[in-house]
Amino acid sequence: MITNPHRKQRKYVSEIQDYLMIALAMIIGSVGWVIFLLPNKITTGGVAGISSILYWGTGIPVQATYFAINAVLLAVALKVLGWKFCVKTIYAVIVFTVTVSILQELTSGIHLLADQPFMATITGGCFLGCSIGLGLYCNGSTGGSDVVAAIINKYRDISLGRAILICDMAIVTSSYLVLRDWEQVIYGYVELVIVSLCVDRVVNSMRSSVQFFIISEKPEEIGRLINADAQRGCTIINSQGFYSGAQVKMLFVLARQSESQRIFNIIDEVDPHAFVSQSAVIGVYGNGFDPFKVKHSAAHHNEK
Repeated sequence: MITNPHRKQRKYVSEIQDYLMIALAMIIGSVGWVIFLLPNKITTGGVAGISSILYWGTGIPVQATYFAINAVLLAVALKVLGWKFCVKTIYAVIVFTVTVSILQELTSGIHLLADQPFMATITGGCFLGCSIGLGLYCNGSTGGSDVVAAIINKYRDISLGRAILICDMAIVTSSYLVLRDWEQVIYGYVELVIVSLCVDRVVNSMRSSVQFFIISEKPEEIGRLINADAQRGCTIINSQGFYSGAQVKMLFVLARQSESQRIFNIIDEVDPHAFVSQSAVIGVYGNGFDPFKVKHSAAHHNEK
């Protein structure tokens, strides 16, 4: 079997980009947690929320609890999510733990937005939500409820943000046992909603897909380059111009939004005078895109 060296190189570059993006995501998340949420006693969800509650109640360092609980969860999730997800998540958990430790040392005694808990809630929630969304997009996560959400999303058509929200409600509610302040608990609920919205927004925007209709005098050449360079399939549709009556070949292409510029560059290189239509699509499922997530009724399984 002959491997394409360019494809192999692109795979390595893509993996490096994933790890760099995960590191950036963990830094963003640790800033939101350490600087805005922890000092203002605003509970978040997942392992971070549990770590926060134990820290306020017992003084156990958040990074110690966070790392220990995630180690157990990842051991359980290894079989379900596979090595690829878990290796990146282990890397993310380590980066997050180290960053939290460093930030706590650097920001000791600093208390931002002390008299503005609502602003602290919004800011911290946005940081954490973007962090989780970027991590999940790169097949990694901050662990905890993110891992649970990824498992649910793998088999059921439930949004990642909604799955995380359901898992985290109980954790935020339990913070009352330590804080004894329902106002702080309500801020925690608000933070969860903000995180949920940010996660869905980030993941959906980065996974958004587009479709192209390309009319050109060189459809075969454009199609070959899209196959080879953009690694996307093309379909040739035999068409006829209504006004001219001329027979034309139109290319139909589905791709990720992030791949649009590469496809435009190919078209411009081969045929700058091509007629191109690009539009957003709600969802694309199948090979190279998102997998089908279909709910089967009990009657359907019995028929089989």
